Amino acid sequence: MQKDAFTLILEAIERGDYRPGDRLVESDLAERFGVSRTPVREALQRLETQSMLARDGRSLIVASLDHNQLAELYVVRAELEGLAARLAAKHASPEEIRVLQAMIEDDRAYLADPEAMARANKRFHRQIHLASHNRFLVQQLDLVHRSMALLATTSLAAAGRSEAALAEHEAIVRAIASGNGASAQEALRDHISKAFETRLKLDSGAIRRAEDG
Repeated sequence: MQKDAFTLILEAIERGDYRPGDRLVESDLAERFGVSRTPVREALQRLETQSMLARDGRSLIVASLDHNQLAELYVVRAELEGLAARLAAKHASPEEIRVLQAMIEDDRAYLADPEAMARANKRFHRQIHLASHNRFLVQQLDLVHRSMALLATTSLAAAGRSEAALAEHEAIVRAIASGNGASAQEALRDHISKAFETRLKLDSGAIRRAEDG
């Protein structure tokens, strides 16, 4: 099935083809994706409504998150992801658990590549969402993870974070496999908390370097 302009532009943002602050030009997008300008214009308006794009004068740019928005996003993410893990501990099939375990082993190949690790991390979390077997929760988590695309860098770029994240993934899957919903929820919320802490340190370092410069 052919993807519409909205999906094509959104996926490009999620891949990092367009970063926070990048200007999106209607004619350029229409040429890139081989569609007419009308659906592109409608897609841009929709993305602006969803706060994925922001106005910079007369131009539309990929939005960015300030400190407060970042904190709010991680609070919601921790609660919803924790709930997904709790439900997965109750509803995940043996096959789904084996897939999660295999993902962890496969993802070791990406430890030296933060961008590849970030994509693998997204797939891992998505699998937990699906294992919750709650379609409404999955929809809300899709929106949360869409907003994560507005972060210019991945916390997995921090030294040692990829290795730590994999160990945290292992703890989450062990709890899900044991059927202990409370432990699974706690493990995933702790994982998100550590990711947020790492991101704050990265952002603080970037600000300090800018001031020193």
